[in-house]
Amino acid sequence: MKNLFANFPDDLPEEFIEILTQNEHVRIERIVSTGHSSPTDFWYDQPQNEFVIVLQGEAKLQFEDNAVPTCLKHGDYLLIPAHKKHRIEWTTPDEPTVWLAIFFDDKRCR
Repeated sequence: MKNLFANFPDDLPEEFIEILTQNEHVRIERIVSTGHSSPTDFWYDQPQNEFVIVLQGEAKLQFEDNAVPTCLKHGDYLLIPAHKKHRIEWTTPDEPTVWLAIFFDDKRCR
């Protein structure tokens, strides 16, 4: 058995992203941030939907079509539709922010 709150580096110059499992339809990642944010002019524009939940810490996500950042604390989750441009505005600098992200597309199994 593994633990989502264990075995990540103490020093994180960049976000730590670990793929927990994946197949052709879904990818599940553990992401650890410590004060990380996206570059000022950078926007994620992902081809898949992303369901994300903050398990520990806090974060602010900025969506291109919304002037007000979305604040997330532990337990908060949201669905980011494919190609909805967003960026990480802020994560807690004094403790790790641990995310669970599930990426999936809308294609149905036939």
